[in-house]
Amino acid sequence: MKHGKSFVLSLIGASVLVGTTGARAGFGDPVSGLTADQQARFVEGQEVFQEVEDASDGLGPVFNEASCATCHIDGGVGGGSDRVETRFGKITNGAFDPLANEGGSLMQDHAIGLANGVDFVPEVVPGDATIVAGRRTTPLFGLGLVDAVPDPTFRDLARREAFFNRRTAGRVANVTNIATGQPAVGKFGWKAQVPSLQVFAGDAYLNEMGITSPLFPNENCPQGDCTLLAANPRPDLNDDGTDVALFADFMTFLAPPPGPARSRSVAYGAALFAGIGCTDCHTPALQTGRNDVAALSRKTFFPYSDFLLHDMGTLGDGIAQGDAGQREMRTAPLWGLSKVAVFLHDGRTTSVEEAILAHDGQGARSAKRFQALRADQKQRLVSFLKSL
Repeated sequence: MKHGKSFVLSLIGASVLVGTTGARAGFGDPVSGLTADQQARFVEGQEVFQEVEDASDGLGPVFNEASCATCHIDGGVGGGSDRVETRFGKITNGAFDPLANEGGSLMQDHAIGLANGVDFVPEVVPGDATIVAGRRTTPLFGLGLVDAVPDPTFRDLARREAFFNRRTAGRVANVTNIATGQPAVGKFGWKAQVPSLQVFAGDAYLNEMGITSPLFPNENCPQGDCTLLAANPRPDLNDDGTDVALFADFMTFLAPPPGPARSRSVAYGAALFAGIGCTDCHTPALQTGRNDVAALSRKTFFPYSDFLLHDMGTLGDGIAQGDAGQREMRTAPLWGLSKVAVFLHDGRTTSVEEAILAHDGQGARSAKRFQALRADQKQRLVSFLKSL
């Protein structure tokens, strides 16, 4: 998205100066300005987030991890990690086939073992899958602010991007919010397939841990074989919605990354970042709408993402999910990059520079401009990103 130079620099200056909303909370802390009741909900949600489940709680029969915090831990509870999960599928009659009848598109790589005469085993990528993609665990810091941005803001942002620079313009992921049954803007997940933190919490509880809840009442069939569920030790609804609500509270009240300290070096790196076109997609600042939580109401924050879908060419992961096609990915938020060890959707590199150069499709032009920078300029830009 192209703005006037003074507008872009003012956003950069604000992000360097402020870095977060209100007082600077640390990684894993609650957002500043919560009431005592909201603080208590954050703490309770954090405790449940760290609990280790077992089969008696409804874990499995197939799952990825037994606790949310196993994957979301780098930098503090709620961070990301270098844990990479697997998605797979193939093209059938010209369309993406998630191979749901064989356990796709998400592979669960753990299982509960022997239960009621059935030995539940981890899933594997089936032999007929022709598309296999890794998905890195992303941080949750500050997502309550993202959730508090009204849907029309993202639609307006997509229109403005198309007006100023159609070549790099993103598009809104149009999904259905299963909690309301209404159309909504997808904002969460690598494919922007999830519209709210409430749905995000329920979705993850089922697909990562195998625990059912009112929004997601149907168990995953191990490797697609639903007959095995006859031996499921917890065939009932595993969670009545209480834990899902607590997860959502924890994520909602989780503070954004504190942001970089103010310095000339950071400001220069940020200016270079904007100058080569990275802010066309990695929008520095967004603002929440009116919200019943005062700490989230009318707040400007700095995620460095437009949360829109972009055609990433060869960097697309080949998976069609939600409203996103095989080449499309949601712009990854860059705040909190200082706590990320591996980069891109599949964690293929530990180098920020390599991650930038891998950009293709709508990101290819910025990658080429980065390549053309002097060595010292590249270093300043990368240092800025590592300070976020």
